[in-house]
Amino acid sequence: MSTLRQTLLQLATRLLETLPESAPKISWNETLAARWVHDRANMGHLRPLQPRLDQTFDGLIGVDQQASQFKANLELFLRGLPANATLLWGARGTGKSSMVRAALTAYHDRGLRIVEVEKAHLGDLPAIVDQVRSEPFQYLIYCDDLTFEDGEREYSGLKTVLDGTLEEFGSNILVVCTSNRRHLVSEPMGDNQHATVVNGEIHQGDAIEERVSLSDRFGLWLSFYPYPQEIYISIVKHWYDELGKDLQLPEFSEAMAVEANRFAIGRGGRGGRVARQFVIDWMAKQLLSSSAVNKYQQ
Repeated sequence: MSTLRQTLLQLATRLLETLPESAPKISWNETLAARWVHDRANMGHLRPLQPRLDQTFDGLIGVDQQASQFKANLELFLRGLPANATLLWGARGTGKSSMVRAALTAYHDRGLRIVEVEKAHLGDLPAIVDQVRSEPFQYLIYCDDLTFEDGEREYSGLKTVLDGTLEEFGSNILVVCTSNRRHLVSEPMGDNQHATVVNGEIHQGDAIEERVSLSDRFGLWLSFYPYPQEIYISIVKHWYDELGKDLQLPEFSEAMAVEANRFAIGRGGRGGRVARQFVIDWMAKQLLSSSAVNKYQQ
């Protein structure tokens, strides 16, 4: 009998291990951002994040016009007025994600919160909205680096939340996405073969129309282009001053600007991310060189 009891206890323990863990309720007074994740039972829940509030709008260089439009739209949203879902699209490393982080830094005291959602979980958007729309905060539903390859259908959930549904999702919810593609999805050459000309007007094929209908649901498009050389060097100087403020570093020189350009060429483009990476790489080399000199002198 004891053996049977022991076996039943072992089975019960294993069964309990397979059950989903109950996610703790988030206190949005202390939590500024959360990510929607799935547990081992494939159940979705919000996991609190601890975001760094070191990115500011002043630290975004070369995108003043984009920042101005982005902030104006957020002001409407924070006042409870109608605001446009926003698509930040363009070259990689040009400040799209940093723009969203700067918004959290600037507006979290006014009740702005961010819920980050991965592409694979876009089908859960209605469930995510259900968890936050009754809260007394303003939420950005944030999808970073969002692109869809040919044949992927995850964007149907995104289209539902953006528009085309009878359900009201609430005035405290705004969708913001970043992407390298203006229409978020791949646009193969073959799609153009289905275009027709009627009375001199071009009518796109169904595949193209479906793609455009997704991006059309974003009322605000902000474009980010590769930086010209002078802007890139300005960003390098900004990070040099910011990251090296606690170090005894020499003044930024023309030789460093040349090295920064070489670094960007090696990375395949100029951008804020590349500028920051160069400064960190350069400082590491300087510290390594100083250590080697001190060791040799000893």
